[in-house]
Amino acid sequence: MSLPPSPSPHGATPVASADPRQIESWALTETALRMSAAQKTPGDEAALLQAVRLNWRLWTIFQASLFEPDCPLPVDLRDNILSLCGFVDKHTASVINDPAPDKLDILISINRELAGGLMTTAAPPAPATLEPENTRA
Repeated sequence: MSLPPSPSPHGATPVASADPRQIESWALTETALRMSAAQKTPGDEAALLQAVRLNWRLWTIFQASLFEPDCPLPVDLRDNILSLCGFVDKHTASVINDPAPDKLDILISINRELAGGLMTTAAPPAPATLEPENTRA
């Protein structure tokens, strides 16, 4: 199965040496864009199914990586993500069983929110600014 070109204006895939968080963010964004594009052509069920299956493969990769013995994530975070993976699995199966463009909204939202979170880095606190003292005598 060949995939249509990316609907992303950026389109380029990240380089293999990029930060894994950036790669994951790009992948989530890319699949969200593809699902969104499929929504805009409601008569094209094949495009919708292709986009949702691509997203499902991505989430399957995430799920598999969480079971790796060297997974660096804390157990509670891993469990939360696995729970989200379970939701994505069930919802995707529902979409495949009954393809409807509006069913993609939640998957697109999840992908966009996670992609945004992955690209957010904790900024160092801003240094305190000192107000000039009143120099009137």
